[in-house]
Amino acid sequence: MAAIKSNFQTVTYFLRLGRPLFLLGGFLLYGLGVTIALYSGVELSLPVLFWGQVAVTATQLMTHYSNDYFDLAADKANPTPTRWSGGSRILAEGYVRPQVALATAVVMGTVALFATVWLAFVLRPGPLTLPLLILAITLTWSYSSPPLHLNRRGLGEVTGAIAITGMTPVVGYYLQAGVLELLPFLAVFPLCCFQFLMLLVVNLPDAAGDATAGKHTLVHFLGTRGSVSLYLAVLLLAYSALPLLVLMGLPILVAVALLAISPLAIWQGWRMYRGAWADPQLWDSLGFWSIGLLIASVLAELLAFILLYLNT
Repeated sequence: MAAIKSNFQTVTYFLRLGRPLFLLGGFLLYGLGVTIALYSGVELSLPVLFWGQVAVTATQLMTHYSNDYFDLAADKANPTPTRWSGGSRILAEGYVRPQVALATAVVMGTVALFATVWLAFVLRPGPLTLPLLILAITLTWSYSSPPLHLNRRGLGEVTGAIAITGMTPVVGYYLQAGVLELLPFLAVFPLCCFQFLMLLVVNLPDAAGDATAGKHTLVHFLGTRGSVSLYLAVLLLAYSALPLLVLMGLPILVAVALLAISPLAIWQGWRMYRGAWADPQLWDSLGFWSIGLLIASVLAELLAFILLYLNT
């Protein structure tokens, strides 16, 4: 009985290492791109929908497992981990062997590549399928992993914003439409801003441990006050850009849906301005509501495009 309980705990830790809750974001972002394509008049392809989601989810899992493996030294050196930063703590606490995480990342990367090849050469939704998906897989692998280690060079926040909130909806759109249009890029711009802000916030508590391990995120280069100033500037940019995005073709309903989330953004920005980032007791809350702002904005856009599609 003790052995069964021990095995069950190991499996539980292994699954937690993959951060299954965060997989929801991949479904929502990919679904957003697909919905934009349907709104644009494209007929849904279920096989492409399925294999595209396999590629997205496998890429996410590859990233989750590889991040914890290659950030292990920084996570162990981190004296102030929170619920949303400092890694999953599964490897750092010794619940799962690091080699298991690396092997799982490689397997998930292989699954993502297989789905990519299947899409590109069997289903063939468009000529950019292979380069788009290979670029997405490469960027997400390179976030923490060799040879680029982008998150150690101050490029992780930008990379995450482009690869996750930028490319996932664009891939979802392209796989259905077979062409790249301006609309999905307009839709993802505010979301990329919010993803960037979320990564900036969750890196703030990790700054000391990261620096000890030679992991130099953007927070390291800018300092905490510089990071907060950038946070406020990007938050303002996300909303001040909406009129221009509408003029360029973003549906007004989508912009209004994003504005409906703005009270949360204003509150979060005010907290950052007032120095909540300097209070360790507020780090969990700041991380949670930064993630909440991103997910709420994705849901707002998704619901807006669904309504637009249903009324076309």
